[in-house]
Amino acid sequence: MAIKLTKNELKAQKESLKMYQRYLPTLQLKKQQLQTEIRNIESRAKEVRFRRDALHAEFEKWIAVFADAESFAPDTVQVLEIRTSTENIAGVSIPVFAGAEFERGLYNLYTTPLWVDTASDKLEKVLSLELEANVLDEQVRLLQQELRTTSQRVNLFEKVKIPEAKSNIKKISVYIGDQQVAAVVRGKISKKNLVKVTGEVAE
Repeated sequence: MAIKLTKNELKAQKESLKMYQRYLPTLQLKKQQLQTEIRNIESRAKEVRFRRDALHAEFEKWIAVFADAESFAPDTVQVLEIRTSTENIAGVSIPVFAGAEFERGLYNLYTTPLWVDTASDKLEKVLSLELEANVLDEQVRLLQQELRTTSQRVNLFEKVKIPEAKSNIKKISVYIGDQQVAAVVRGKISKKNLVKVTGEVAE
């Protein structure tokens, strides 16, 4: 884009450069913060899933002990509600897992074995960990989205706006300098010519 080679434009370019250089460190800091948070949350999600898998394996082993394991249907426990709160990280609102409500299917209290209640409790814990991991995944998704935007801004400032402003300042400064030199030269030539003309008139 063409720029005006004027003192006003030079001032505007210097102000723009100052603004880019002032905001860049803030953006870089935000980028680092987002990267750190994403790594931490991914680590937590991995840990939660590890606990879920361990609990699920224990649950499967436990339920296999009973000869009438088919008494426990997969839909015995249903997720009724997922509770979340909201937290702000680096300007991004993210959901935070706060628990879940479960609903148990109806079964005959007389014919259903007592261990089904215990199995339901264990399954709720497994499901709760799965839901928590899913919420952590959503946190990562939202923070990665913000990280992409922030990284684009950092790159824009670092690789485009700051070099562009510096180049424009140099270009305008050189042009104004050349104009000033030319004006001085023209002034000297005019003075010389004036002196010459005045001298000739005096003769």
